[in-house]
Amino acid sequence: MTSRDPSKTGLLTAANEVPVVFVVDDDVSVRESLELLIASAGWKAQTFESAQSFLDCPRVHAASCLLLDVSMPGLNGLELQKRVASERSDMPIIFITGHGDVPTTVQAMKAGAVEFLTKPLRTDVLICAIACALERSRIALEHEEQMQALRDRYASLSKREREVMALVVVGLLNKQVGSELGISEITVKAHRGKLMQKMNAASLPDLVIMSARLGIPSGSGAGIGRRSAAKLGMVR
Repeated sequence: MTSRDPSKTGLLTAANEVPVVFVVDDDVSVRESLELLIASAGWKAQTFESAQSFLDCPRVHAASCLLLDVSMPGLNGLELQKRVASERSDMPIIFITGHGDVPTTVQAMKAGAVEFLTKPLRTDVLICAIACALERSRIALEHEEQMQALRDRYASLSKREREVMALVVVGLLNKQVGSELGISEITVKAHRGKLMQKMNAASLPDLVIMSARLGIPSGSGAGIGRRSAAKLGMVR
């Protein structure tokens, strides 16, 4: 595995990295056979004999999935699933087990597993399941990359630019924004131009969509006075 410093690389190159398939199984023969199969499909394989050894492994910044046995000494598969769901939500889980039963299968699937396969594993079924899981991971990582870029752009705005943005995205005109903030219309236009540039927004609708994705408060929660809110039909 290539060692990377997440604080320097972030997730920006995740989509371009070779996908990684993690295998956690206490049976060495299973680990070895899966490692060969995964490599033959063109993916990277990392194998672990226990849940704890997997948790001790640094997070990779690439599309990934986890092939996980249910019954293992120490932390079992279902317990590890809970940890992965809270700490590595972009990593889908495929359970592989020789001791499957209906209650366990139901519990695993309800907790978010994408597949529950029983040994001996069919190669074509497993490869298909892995490919689907890796695609889900890739989409999740791309979404996180986009959101992080959006959060970074918003963080670059000054306090006043954020105030102007919060009022503009709910439909206030420059004159109304100026009245609310106690600044001139010309100053509002200047702030608006800068924030549009910093946010990389081509139009007001683009800015509105970005605001919604960021969860920025709108309406009176954004600081709109009752007079301007009434003009927009926000209060009665």
